[in-house]
Amino acid sequence: MAVDEAGRVRVVPSVYSLHPEDQTVEDMLQGWRNQQLSRNLQFATIDQRLRYVRRFSEYVNEFPWRWTPLLVEEYFGDLRSVRHLSHSTIRAHQAALRLFTSYISSPDYGWDLECERLFGQHPAQVFFDWNTATHVQEYEGGPSKRPFTHGELQRLFDHADTEVERIAKAGVRGWQAAYRDATMLKVAYSYGLRFNELRHLQLVDFARNPHAAEFGKYGVCKVRFGKARRASPPKPRAVLTVFRWTPDVIRDWLANGRGSRDTLDVFPSERGSLVTEPTLLRRLRRYCQALDFPAGLDLHSLRRSYATHLLEDGWDPLFVQAQMGHEHASTTGIYTFVSSDFRTSTLRQALNRTTREALEGRT
Repeated sequence: MAVDEAGRVRVVPSVYSLHPEDQTVEDMLQGWRNQQLSRNLQFATIDQRLRYVRRFSEYVNEFPWRWTPLLVEEYFGDLRSVRHLSHSTIRAHQAALRLFTSYISSPDYGWDLECERLFGQHPAQVFFDWNTATHVQEYEGGPSKRPFTHGELQRLFDHADTEVERIAKAGVRGWQAAYRDATMLKVAYSYGLRFNELRHLQLVDFARNPHAAEFGKYGVCKVRFGKARRASPPKPRAVLTVFRWTPDVIRDWLANGRGSRDTLDVFPSERGSLVTEPTLLRRLRRYCQALDFPAGLDLHSLRRSYATHLLEDGWDPLFVQAQMGHEHASTTGIYTFVSSDFRTSTLRQALNRTTREALEGRT
């Protein structure tokens, strides 16, 4: 038995498998992979979904044609109560498994007849609305997640610079990596970048902005690996430089930190590859702990801070939306956490204006 390029069963009578159950599962996964490739999904998405299916299969210790709703509830009850996975992660698991069982139970692909012939059972859909989580709101992040305040951000950047100096004076290895990570944190905030957008930056991604000559050749940052829509390539965008200190940070890193390397990558790792998210996240967590920052701050908080601080400083919301790469203003609203001081001053101005207008009308 084999599968064709579209994921359909193709029986090869002359081939006999010593372990038909295991072979059938592998053929199912290969067929499902082919189906997803034909939908133009990203390889990373497909591989992650396959891992979800394998984890579920290993946990329940049953072949897919023997899965039941009871096994579904037992598995996700364990993920919630023991492993404490987030709502979005649980939903991603369930979505992948639901798609897989839809594939193997569909008569269009022939797995129902083949499993009936080989094992006397056929696969069925066991993931339903009544035993899986639904996506009911756009934002599913934890309530503790927030942006940095201006003061926290300044302390973080100062601490990162101090660590570079400390490591360099100690004469040990690691100062260059610390310097790179400090610059990455600053650039992530400077342009409101997601981590994947940040790690893929190259020298050719910076350009002049004719309307802001003071930034030199770092007036525009071209983001080539923006967040993609479903089954689509990465979405590019151009982010304009808004902070006067940003070009100096980039120039200093390129001249004194990155040095001369045989790569266009702005932030290469020690081995010449792209920096991984855990690498930068570990350093940020260590710095936050050293500074005794409260919980809720992560790499994405730099992007939250960028949108929040621009709005606090009076930038037009449509400009911020374009800089963030959001199609809808409501999405930008999710990332903006206007500080209490800003909201208080705005409220005070509105109340003063109302009072003044009332007094003028009375006279």
